[in-house]
Amino acid sequence: QVQLVESGGGLVQAGGSLRLSCAASGRTFSNRAMGWFRQAPGKEREFVAAINWSGGSTDYADSVKGRFTCSRDNAKNTVYLQMKKLKPEDTAVYCCAAHRESLVTTITLTDFGSWGQGTQVTVSS
Repeated sequence: QVQLVESGGGLVQAGGSLRLSCAASGRTFSNRAMGWFRQAPGKEREFVAAINWSGGSTDYADSVKGRFTCSRDNAKNTVYLQMKKLKPEDTAVYCCAAHRESLVTTITLTDFGSWGQGTQVTVSS
């Protein structure tokens, strides 16, 4: 089991940037793909980004492509989400999650076995 703790959220103006971090504990972090999801009030949890075990491959939701970058540092057991050109519609609680596999072959909520508590991101207009 992987334990995950997110940080880095906050309040930012539209057009600004934030970098989220997800610190993982557990021996299996480095061989797991990781993902970021978000949930806005009254909406379903949605996929944002994913990265394979080595960091060599990433996937993004269309809504964040070109603005968000997912990376990881396996030596630090940490995955990051760099968010630029933020929009009010990016406002949500952002959670990281550990995939059950090392490669991101499929992306559904049930593919991810461990979840963090989330960090709030609020983008003002």
